[in-house]
Amino acid sequence: MNRKYISAYILFAVSLFLVSGQVFAESQITADLKGTIDQVLEIVSDKNLQKNPPLRREKLRKVIALRFNYRQMVMRSLAKNFKDRSDQEREEFTDLFKQLLENSYASKIENYQDETINYVGEQVKGQYAMVKTQIVRKDGVVDVDYKLLKENGQWLVYDFVIEGVSLIRNYRSQFSKIISTESYAALVSKLTKKINDLEINSKAEAENL
Repeated sequence: MNRKYISAYILFAVSLFLVSGQVFAESQITADLKGTIDQVLEIVSDKNLQKNPPLRREKLRKVIALRFNYRQMVMRSLAKNFKDRSDQEREEFTDLFKQLLENSYASKIENYQDETINYVGEQVKGQYAMVKTQIVRKDGVVDVDYKLLKENGQWLVYDFVIEGVSLIRNYRSQFSKIISTESYAALVSKLTKKINDLEINSKAEAENL
């Protein structure tokens, strides 16, 4: 697995949760997404939580988890390999995938820098929706689309498309390659190691504060 590529991709995707800006004619779908961003900003900016990294990390994880549809992410990332997994394997892999994104996103969010996001459009087709945004940075503007799926009355994110590149498609390509060239067990092992590395780094950073 190209870990540097995945880390860079997640670092860039996470910037979506670090900003606030202009909003087009806001619908409930966009309002809910913006509400998640506002909650994240509030947690990151809280002076008391900055003195308590473990508590801040836990609060960030909870907010992030409420907006991500991990089951859909796993199904789409494993693709045809999802069907080959037992119910127990699916549950275990979903938990691993959740830990991977939570740790990756939280670690990057905690070191956020000011940026601005403009909500520029929204498309809805049945139970699927896309909220189109633009991140305004010092070095230019980046187009980012959130893909959402409505389940049980709630719109949850199942993919990010950044400058035309899908986060889930990227995972699917890498997961498929590892499974086909090595094994499913090898993929699980690599993800477990990645998660452990992220958690070790997080604890080290907290101790150095």
